[in-house]
Amino acid sequence: MSELEEPTRWAWVDVDLDAIRHNVEHLRLVVAPSELWAVVKADGYGHGATEIARAALDSGAQGLCVALVQEGVELRDAGIDAPILVLSEQPLDVIDDIVRYRLMATVYTEAFIDALVSAALARGVQGVPVHLKIDTGMQRVGAQVADVTDVAAVLQTHRPTLLLVGVFTHLANADVPDDDFTAVQLARLDAALADVFPSGSESSSVLVHAANSAGALAHPSARRSFVRTGIAIYGISPGHGVDSLCDGLRPALSLKARVAHVKRVEAGTSVSYGQRYTFERGTTVATVPIGYADGVPRRLFEVGGEVLIGGRRCPIVGAVTMDQLMVDCGERIDGAEAVAVGDEVVLLGEQSGADGPQRIRAEDWADALGTIGYEIVCGIGPRVPRRRSRSIHSEMLGRQDA
Repeated sequence: MSELEEPTRWAWVDVDLDAIRHNVEHLRLVVAPSELWAVVKADGYGHGATEIARAALDSGAQGLCVALVQEGVELRDAGIDAPILVLSEQPLDVIDDIVRYRLMATVYTEAFIDALVSAALARGVQGVPVHLKIDTGMQRVGAQVADVTDVAAVLQTHRPTLLLVGVFTHLANADVPDDDFTAVQLARLDAALADVFPSGSESSSVLVHAANSAGALAHPSARRSFVRTGIAIYGISPGHGVDSLCDGLRPALSLKARVAHVKRVEAGTSVSYGQRYTFERGTTVATVPIGYADGVPRRLFEVGGEVLIGGRRCPIVGAVTMDQLMVDCGERIDGAEAVAVGDEVVLLGEQSGADGPQRIRAEDWADALGTIGYEIVCGIGPRVPRRRSRSIHSEMLGRQDA
């Protein structure tokens, strides 16, 4: 959706690409002289992968990371020519697309390496770049430290069809700066590198990377050739342990809607499925056309969820339904109705009011629901149109920076 196009429904996401650019530039300064690669998997954490990728590259990111081959293909089809790393081995039936679309493959098993070689030979391609992933303690994917030299030896037998251009690992506890497990993982990575490159001569030409967003912010020793920054480029903290290191970041996503219906309710009446909320007083209730099918958790009302209308915090009342939710807007304000059909509703983001700007962050939902900001923004469904614009938050911070 273009910056000027109106949403196709009364619920939408605003993505502030200026905030993305600011965050990338800020993080590049933090991690220098290491480079920055932007993680744009999961449709750019719900922000729109293609637009985020372009903004990040324009701001100095040197490469991109995705989770799925199809995500890399979509970026190539959009005309993006930057290096794209697929972060794990993939089903064998999509390996040909790795070669065809010039993606960087992650490898850690001999079976996948053999299949990649076959795909490259079938296309007559030499020099397919690969990154070797080492499992230093995340226990998710990657070659075990004890097996790294064997996997590297297999890669060596397939030169020049395959070229080892990178070695990396993933940090499990980087968002807890005083947890010593990050140092343990980095030591295991260095030991593996010493085994693969005993003379050290070849390692200088290989990219080494370990830091995710939390690692990039909190662990200078994890900033190797480049850092892989995901959640931080979207202006969301990787975890409370590094909140203080995120002050220079700007949230890029706002989730908004418009009031679809307004009614008066009497004291003692109940609302929504199961009638789980009963009004203690007469009040005005607004219906907002967005629900759990769009990524607003059903139980948000149970944990004190609020929205912003007219710069005021209004509580969600009753269970969030699939397509709608209800909000208690209170009584008249200065003689005027508290709310009207068509009024803007901010579920995530900022809105100005009589008492100044108010803000609801993805981290606020996450804290209330016992999860993380990643899950909140990634959970916003595809039927919510994305609109790229300059958000209120970015404009306000821009004035403060002036």
